Amino acid sequence: MNWKSHLDDTSAALAAFRTAHPETGAGFTGLHRATMAEGSMSVREKELVALGIGIAKQCVDCIGFHVQSAAKAGASRDDVADTVSVAVMMGGGPAYMYGVKALEAYDQLIGPTAV
Repeated sequence: MNWKSHLDDTSAALAAFRTAHPETGAGFTGLHRATMAEGSMSVREKELVALGIGIAKQCVDCIGFHVQSAAKAGASRDDVADTVSVAVMMGGGPAYMYGVKALEAYDQLIGPTAV
């Protein structure tokens, strides 16, 4: 999978949906911003939790977007790998398969040697 291309396509589809249904788009965006803001948990921690849930729920788009956001918030590849391990423990074999996708996304979107 080409993660950058996939996320670009998803972003375009989301933009089209927000145009057609602006109240829903604005509502979700507001919820996202409020939830992911710095609080008692850091943005990095919240993004890693969201990534783990995305893996366990088998949401490819969630994996890609939260890998990018977690890295932007300071998460390393090792942080992503630890998150994959927790998601696998919670989600079993399917989470294992999607966890590997999260590491593939990190390597393509951020780089395998990024810290």
